[in-house]
Amino acid sequence: MASETESGLPIKPVYGPSSLQGWDPATELAEPGEYPYTRGVYPSMYTGRPWTMRQYAGFGTARESNERYKQLLNAGTMGLSVAFDLPTQMGYNSDHPLAHGEVGKVGVAIDSIEDMRVLFDGIPLDQVTTSMTINSPAAILLLLYQLVAEEKGISSSDIGGTIQNDVLKEYIARGTYIYPPAQSLRLITDIFTYCRAEIPKWNTISISGYHMAEAGATPVQEIAFTLANGIEYVRAAVESGQDVDDFAPRLAFFFVSRTSIIEEVAKFRAARRMWARIMKERFGAKDPKSWMLRFHTQTAGVQLTAQQPEVNLVRVAVQGLAAVLGGTQSLHTNSFDEAIALPTEKAARLALRTQQVLAYETDVTKTVDPFAGSYVVESLTDEIDEAAMALIERVDELGGAVAAIEEGFQKSEIENSAYRVAQEIDAGDRVVVGVNEYTIDGDEHYDPLQVDMSIEADQVARLAALKADRDNDEVERLLGVIRDVAAGDENLLYPMRDALRARATVGEVSDALRDVWGTYQPKDAF
Repeated sequence: MASETESGLPIKPVYGPSSLQGWDPATELAEPGEYPYTRGVYPSMYTGRPWTMRQYAGFGTARESNERYKQLLNAGTMGLSVAFDLPTQMGYNSDHPLAHGEVGKVGVAIDSIEDMRVLFDGIPLDQVTTSMTINSPAAILLLLYQLVAEEKGISSSDIGGTIQNDVLKEYIARGTYIYPPAQSLRLITDIFTYCRAEIPKWNTISISGYHMAEAGATPVQEIAFTLANGIEYVRAAVESGQDVDDFAPRLAFFFVSRTSIIEEVAKFRAARRMWARIMKERFGAKDPKSWMLRFHTQTAGVQLTAQQPEVNLVRVAVQGLAAVLGGTQSLHTNSFDEAIALPTEKAARLALRTQQVLAYETDVTKTVDPFAGSYVVESLTDEIDEAAMALIERVDELGGAVAAIEEGFQKSEIENSAYRVAQEIDAGDRVVVGVNEYTIDGDEHYDPLQVDMSIEADQVARLAALKADRDNDEVERLLGVIRDVAAGDENLLYPMRDALRARATVGEVSDALRDVWGTYQPKDAF
């Protein structure tokens, strides 16, 4: 019976030398840390130090999330990764009617600089890097982080981290967009320019395939559409007058890691090679740092099950191993209970311990690119490279990522893949342990983490107190400046920073941009 990879590529029972006929290791591989970086972006990879271990966390109030961050740091995590609630992601204050029932649910509620102070209270921002999963309001949360660091006496040149800031994938797969694509791209390029001048260590964007994979994208679609979005961001920045080598070294990527170890390893290796070629050949980048695809990985939440949740511990360990063998720069391992609710403290600690076992109890950190030269991995790396480049060429033919998004191309391709997988699971052709095979009778008892419903009222009260205490005339004046700059072509982050320092809220700054730019309505909206 013929087998296929997750991407639908044929996979043979046996691979050998004939699988790599015509393959030139000098061209395709090179050494680790050398173009085209198939074997890794750094010469020593994990033999010098392990990947950065992050745990994505945030829920309820800023104070509750602050306590979880301190627990994770004490448990050995190397960097923070902040989850924001849906109102914050959509640029709404906690007192907005659309925020009702969602405050603090899937992440932490941040309405103003006062919440940001509490969120990072007692955390040395010059010693810990922070990744923030925020997109449309990314500039606002970045500026709040910068302002809080300055209040602690920490120079902006000493803080480091990443904002996701990848709005294009929101139109494709996730939906937390606010503004139309052209205006979103303008804001992103303003962030590139601002960070180069003000926060030079900051990674200005994390171009994300993870959410497309969660929506059903295959590994080939994941890297193809992610790199196509990357091309669009680079093109927009260059067209705004920036030199590619001024901003490209701060670009980062974010991928999923599934349980299909062999294909995932090949996917990561192919993505590095493809991006190196794109930056060098398409954009003429000369700085080797501009050619490097540095990426964060998260294990596949979509593959976790509510049935027999402890089995997810095995899945996450396998997925984490695939990411490490593929050469990730940082990793978040999901908690085993995430298919049920927000992770408990114990589950989050176990997820971190999984990474620590991989780093310190196995031998995967002792050599660079352990699968180099493997007949199956090298063959699949080539096949994924070829298939993903073909998809990128289709996006190019449609006029680029934005034009393809407006045609619904990427969304349609991903939905078709998701439907195929759902059919296979329903038919029993794809085994999901505990769901359609190896099931047990009855429900297992599990006590999930509960978010206190009083959080929303507390946040609304905090907002009311803030508005009563600040200089509202000055805030309104500064919001007017944002509107004026949004209508022109100056860098928006400077007037936004002034307004946030004066205690304008996330929702008010977002609304100032909505007043000028409007909101995006997709073609298939109804």
